[in-house]
Amino acid sequence: MKRCGQSFRRGDGGAAMPSGLWERVGTPDPQPATASNHGRTGPSADATTVLVGFARALRAAGVDAGSDRVQAFLGALDVLGPGVRSDVYWAGRLTLCGDEDDLRRYDGVFAAYFDIRPDFAERAHPLPRPAVRLAPAATAPTGTGDEDVGAAAPTAATLASSAEVLRHRDVGELSSSERAALRRLLAAFSLSGEPRRTPRLRPAGRGAVDPRRTVRELLRGGGEPARLRYRAPSAKPRRVVLLLDVSGSMAPYADALLRFAHAAAHGQAGPGERARNRTEVFTVGTRLTRVTRELAHRDPDAAMAAVGAAVPDWSGGTRLGEMLRAFLDRWGQRGMARGAVVVLLSDGWECGDPALLAAQMRRLHRLAHRVVWANPRKGRPGYAPLAAGMAAALPSVDSFVEGHSLGALEHVAAVVRGAVDA
Repeated sequence: MKRCGQSFRRGDGGAAMPSGLWERVGTPDPQPATASNHGRTGPSADATTVLVGFARALRAAGVDAGSDRVQAFLGALDVLGPGVRSDVYWAGRLTLCGDEDDLRRYDGVFAAYFDIRPDFAERAHPLPRPAVRLAPAATAPTGTGDEDVGAAAPTAATLASSAEVLRHRDVGELSSSERAALRRLLAAFSLSGEPRRTPRLRPAGRGAVDPRRTVRELLRGGGEPARLRYRAPSAKPRRVVLLLDVSGSMAPYADALLRFAHAAAHGQAGPGERARNRTEVFTVGTRLTRVTRELAHRDPDAAMAAVGAAVPDWSGGTRLGEMLRAFLDRWGQRGMARGAVVVLLSDGWECGDPALLAAQMRRLHRLAHRVVWANPRKGRPGYAPLAAGMAAALPSVDSFVEGHSLGALEHVAAVVRGAVDA
């Protein structure tokens, strides 16, 4: 865009972002605002896939990034182009977020998805207004060696494509660097139960007339006609109970699933919402261990260390039937499982009696609102639930889903909150 003989271009960071944040990314050289630049076709197909994957990660973190917001996001980048990471950041921040809580979640997911340093979200919220950099209109790129290096550096879409590929990789086959990237993405997860109506009534824009609030409004106006006030039943999420298999056959997935449970136990909401939607976590092997308190640490690594010290049966056998009976007798029957969404993360290999597991699964199914079984083996080609334990439990399972990858865990979260049916 030209004005008074000068061309304007959005900065590649400048005053808008913390110093040095984009230096290792590189941005395309500024181009003169000519007629050829006005015919942009927007993000390429690969870039669009990456950006839609970023919106999907935001939804997994609890941001209400619906299709209308995603379309606005892609439309903004149709104008800006996805080659500059700061443009991607601000376009998403202004189109995908709806409230202050969304801004914090957005910063965390953006830092993880685009592989930024972990302290980005803390330093970048709130951020100053993006700056506009002035450049002479007649100045064109000189084509020096340094500029060629900057132009050849990976763009935001290129860097994020690895995160999109990582979503579909089997957790048990990841390298150490890929596991580190997976941990950053899992830290941004949010898990809440399916909402249910409660007897409590709340003010609403429609519904039944609220006589008390309507009369108070009339008295406040001296008896003059006033607008009717309404009320409607309030809703709150159901309790979520996670039962994690830590036996030897689940060892490749144990760390990722526990970090998923840690994110589920904390969520991304405020303290009041977390208190209303408490998530309980148990490990299952040859013993049943409640690890909700150990996962209360905000730092995921500290929480993993606490869980490791508390669980005595790592990489052992699996007695799912006996452990499920112990859970129901001590906690589930007393109210923890009543009306809750219970998620079992296990491959279904049972060392005990499959008939006992089938009987306890029937008990659980009668108590819980929904029983979800996430099996990492289900994501493998040609899988069939032929293991004795899995075959015995399956008739009492409402949703049988995969649990082998980040994308599969996102689907588990969607099933738990009732957004999709398995």
